[in-house]
Amino acid sequence: MPLSTHKYSNGELTVIWQPHICIHSGICARGLIEVFDPRRRPWIDMSVSDTETIKAQIQKCPSGALSYVEVEEK
Repeated sequence: MPLSTHKYSNGELTVIWQPHICIHSGICARGLIEVFDPRRRPWIDMSVSDTETIKAQIQKCPSGALSYVEVEEK
């Protein structure tokens, strides 16, 4: 059974982490440790960086375990 999908949001962006796809390459943490810190719970803290920086780091995820959707304004 796959692990559950986790979602984290900063109001502008929702990051989606699918642990069952993750290969734990560490690229996310090495590139943006203030946001992606596997020692912290929750391990993603979107309040410490801007949306564009987070998006750029997510795009480097080799497995596709990290993805994002932009939050629509209402």
